Amino acid sequence: MNQAARPSTDLAHGEIRQMDPRAPFVIVMNAGSGRKQGGSTAALIADKFGKAQREYELMLVHDPSQLGATAQRAVERVRARGGVVVGAGGDGTLCALAQTVIGSGCAFGVLPCGTFNYFSRDHGIPADPARAVDLLLTARAHPVQVGYVNERMFLVNASLGLYPKMLEHRELYKRQFGRSRLVALWSAVTMLLRRHRHLRLHVDHEGTMQEIRTSTLFVANNRLQLEQVGAAEAPLLAQGLLVALAPRAIGRIAQIVLSLRGAASRMSDADNVIAFAFHRFTVTRPSKRRRRVKIAMDGEVTRMPMPLEFRVGETPLYLLKPEADVAALNRS
Repeated sequence: MNQAARPSTDLAHGEIRQMDPRAPFVIVMNAGSGRKQGGSTAALIADKFGKAQREYELMLVHDPSQLGATAQRAVERVRARGGVVVGAGGDGTLCALAQTVIGSGCAFGVLPCGTFNYFSRDHGIPADPARAVDLLLTARAHPVQVGYVNERMFLVNASLGLYPKMLEHRELYKRQFGRSRLVALWSAVTMLLRRHRHLRLHVDHEGTMQEIRTSTLFVANNRLQLEQVGAAEAPLLAQGLLVALAPRAIGRIAQIVLSLRGAASRMSDADNVIAFAFHRFTVTRPSKRRRRVKIAMDGEVTRMPMPLEFRVGETPLYLLKPEADVAALNRS
């Protein structure tokens, strides 16, 4: 450890916490995130934390499979002193770390280092590394909502069907052409031009079972992402809800047209989209076979057995973020 945040330990009421300047930070950095500027970010952290005389430790992770174990060690080092675990990476890295931090009594901080950074942008955390580090040293911890698929947490979104396949396809393109938003967009376009099987799903929501046929079921916990596609349900996230979107079974041309509507922020005009807000719902498939299905959570793809329960987390994540008026200004 090198000298920094003590939140109160009452998780029940979702209060904003003032941080204690004597408590420590542990910063967990994914060496493979984004543009791989770990060296310059580490130097910036050392400079700013040193000048502020704040205690910190930097843990560099080269193998993404070790993020969970590293997060556990970070929590153990700072929990007794009410400290902060900071994730430096993209949305997938932050989700892996936050899964361990939530409910531990530690606050969570973010240094955005990914390609899209939806989580940090939605909460008004600056993309500029220097400003993001300054925020860590001054911010209060605010309770923020998380979502779950069964027992796995997500910060931004979770999905099954076409979207996880698109993410896997995007990773192949990134390995060949590098990490950028343009590469991600091109990989999505080429994927949409292919033929895809539709899912038959049984959705149990508020006691009503509905069968839907769709290319993908997408569940969002990110207002910015919903606003980008023009989903009218985006404001409902602030009411403690998640939002589900599912395009009805349509042909490839109609699928591309629908995607273009989303790119133009006009999803709310589309007739071929099922959308609803919820606290909890369950998804099953008509087949009696209990096959595992691909699920994408915050950009990371895994397999999970049916049925799938999507729900709002009962415990908030305490995030170091700007005050509401500043966060709104940073998002704009």
